[in-house]
Amino acid sequence: MLFLLGLGLMVLGALLWLGGGSLLSWFGRLPGDVRVERPGFRLYVPWVSMLLVSLLLSLVLWLIRRLGE
Repeated sequence: MLFLLGLGLMVLGALLWLGGGSLLSWFGRLPGDVRVERPGFRLYVPWVSMLLVSLLLSLVLWLIRRLGE
Protein backbone atom coordinates (compact mmCIF):
# COMPACT_ATOMS: atom_id res chain seq x y z
CA MET A 1 0.00 0.00 0.00
CA LEU A 2 2.75 2.44 0.98
CA PHE A 3 4.71 1.51 -2.16
CA LEU A 4 1.72 2.40 -4.35
CA LEU A 5 1.29 5.71 -2.56
CA GLY A 6 4.95 6.59 -3.15
CA LEU A 7 4.74 5.53 -6.78
CA GLY A 8 1.59 7.60 -7.25
CA LEU A 9 3.26 10.65 -5.76
CA MET A 10 6.25 10.19 -8.07
CA VAL A 11 4.01 9.95 -11.13
CA LEU A 12 2.02 13.01 -10.03
CA GLY A 13 5.23 14.96 -9.48
CA ALA A 14 6.56 13.97 -12.90
CA LEU A 15 3.32 15.00 -14.60
CA LEU A 16 3.29 18.35 -12.85
CA TRP A 17 6.95 18.89 -13.67
CA LEU A 18 6.48 18.06 -17.35
CA GLY A 19 3.21 19.80 -18.11
CA GLY A 20 1.88 21.65 -15.12
CA GLY A 21 4.22 24.62 -14.93
CA SER A 22 1.43 27.13 -15.34
CA LEU A 23 -0.67 25.39 -12.67
CA LEU A 24 2.06 25.79 -10.06
CA SER A 25 3.50 29.17 -11.04
CA TRP A 26 2.49 30.52 -7.60
CA PHE A 27 4.40 27.78 -5.79
CA GLY A 28 7.58 29.10 -4.20
CA ARG A 29 6.44 32.70 -4.40
CA LEU A 30 4.23 32.76 -1.34
CA PRO A 31 4.73 35.35 1.41
CA GLY A 32 7.30 33.87 3.77
CA ASP A 33 9.35 32.11 1.09
CA VAL A 34 12.91 33.44 1.15
CA ARG A 35 14.58 34.32 -2.14
CA VAL A 36 17.90 36.19 -2.29
CA GLU A 37 19.54 36.75 -5.66
CA ARG A 38 22.85 38.53 -6.09
CA PRO A 39 25.58 38.23 -8.71
CA GLY A 40 27.21 34.85 -8.24
CA PHE A 41 24.90 33.88 -5.38
CA ARG A 42 21.34 32.63 -5.15
CA LEU A 43 19.55 31.46 -2.01
CA TYR A 44 16.08 30.01 -2.16
CA VAL A 45 14.26 28.68 0.93
CA PRO A 46 10.54 27.98 0.31
CA TRP A 47 9.46 27.83 3.99
CA VAL A 48 5.76 28.54 3.51
CA SER A 49 5.43 26.47 0.33
CA MET A 50 6.93 23.41 2.03
CA LEU A 51 4.71 23.95 5.07
CA LEU A 52 1.70 23.95 2.76
CA VAL A 53 2.89 20.74 1.06
CA SER A 54 3.43 19.12 4.45
CA LEU A 55 -0.06 20.03 5.63
CA LEU A 56 -1.67 18.75 2.42
CA LEU A 57 0.23 15.46 2.49
CA SER A 58 -0.61 14.98 6.18
CA LEU A 59 -4.29 15.52 5.39
CA VAL A 60 -4.20 13.07 2.47
CA LEU A 61 -2.44 10.40 4.52
CA TRP A 62 -4.85 10.92 7.43
CA LEU A 63 -7.81 10.50 5.06
CA ILE A 64 -6.32 7.36 3.54
CA ARG A 65 -5.79 5.90 6.99
CA ARG A 66 -9.33 6.77 8.11
CA LEU A 67 -10.91 5.32 4.97
CA GLY A 68 -8.82 2.16 5.27
CA GLU A 69 -10.26 1.24 8.68
